[in-house]
Amino acid sequence: MRRVHQGLSAVILAGLGVFATGAVAQEAATPSFSSRLARVITPLEVGPNGLSGAGAPVLTEAVSASRYVMIGETHMTREIPAFTTQICRLMAPGGLTAMAIETGPEAARVIDGAMRSDDRATRVGDFLQANPDGVAFYRGSDEVETAGDCAAAAGADFELWGLDQEFLGSADHLLQEMLAAEPGPVARAALTDLAAKSQAATAVARASGSPMELFLLSAAQADLDQAAAAIAQDGGTRVQYLFGLLTESRAIYQASQARQGDPNGRRARAMKRTLAAHLAENPGARVLLKFGGWHVYKSLNPLNQRDLGAWVAERADGEGVTALHILVEGVRGELAGYGGVARPARIQAFDVTNDEGADWRKDVLLAQPADAAPGSWMLVDLRRLRAEGLTSAPPEWRDLALAYDIAVLAPTFSATSLLGDEAAASR
Repeated sequence: MRRVHQGLSAVILAGLGVFATGAVAQEAATPSFSSRLARVITPLEVGPNGLSGAGAPVLTEAVSASRYVMIGETHMTREIPAFTTQICRLMAPGGLTAMAIETGPEAARVIDGAMRSDDRATRVGDFLQANPDGVAFYRGSDEVETAGDCAAAAGADFELWGLDQEFLGSADHLLQEMLAAEPGPVARAALTDLAAKSQAATAVARASGSPMELFLLSAAQADLDQAAAAIAQDGGTRVQYLFGLLTESRAIYQASQARQGDPNGRRARAMKRTLAAHLAENPGARVLLKFGGWHVYKSLNPLNQRDLGAWVAERADGEGVTALHILVEGVRGELAGYGGVARPARIQAFDVTNDEGADWRKDVLLAQPADAAPGSWMLVDLRRLRAEGLTSAPPEWRDLALAYDIAVLAPTFSATSLLGDEAAASR
């Protein structure tokens, strides 16, 4: 028996030796990650009249095959709205129901109401003049123009869907909308009192520049509790909905400021519920969604959240359709950051080539085609990287390929110009 076992062991060991030799040969034949990366990078030209370059057919085919297209962005640039306009134009021939954006539902209604007007920038600017910080991100002139361009491409039934909480300066507008909804006398008295206090708070915040002075954050909880009781008595459905937006937005900001609870998760869940409600009202809707890059992750994002992108990916799988997740980032340029209530944006220069540490954008610059025209954008087809396997991929590339389907790298970002008080203050 011992000889049989020894014989079998010899056969097994020999087989393992052959297997190991084959594995080594296979590993030796596996191309390097840099060579794999070079094969999935194509130049892309983004112009006012459309997309061109070798990456254009890749993007066109991917968008055409998708019911849901998500753009993960860096906020407040000029280049990403220009790119978004071209995605709208790609989607429109196959039907484009709506663009979902990172603003509150009521803020989106304001932009939606102005986007088909020739003077849309002026109309949104006037709203922001009266309601500083009343809209998140769509305070930029380029975003407002893109909304109008998308509406023109998609047709009369196209809508903007705001999925996020309302922004810091939204209380004045929300309270005026509640009063316009004709509440009963008890609710009206409470809302009139809140509206006066909100307007006073806005004046203080406008003078100081501090968002903490705005009514959404500075309101006395007792005043809100009394108003809630009055609204429950005779406010009506519309008023109850709007008051719920105000108080939920306040709760998310307060939790974020206090670093307590789960404000990011609460925000993500609210966005999912709002989108689910829109889709229930619009069966078969084809939607473009434009949000900050972390919201668009197909997988757990860096905040360890299953955010909107993960929900859309799962929904698309369940429906048997395709969701396309696109990340757009830049190499260098300027970014606009929040500068305070009725204050110009803080402009900050950046250049990823000067940063230390691993960064996928630097890898793309090194691996881009030698014959790419100066100033070209670059498209990276992450779907092909995933299909070939990610075992040998650097950690940052593995994370990127699991989070998105396509990454687009713009050579330069420039900060958008702001509308409303912020624009006046910057002149």
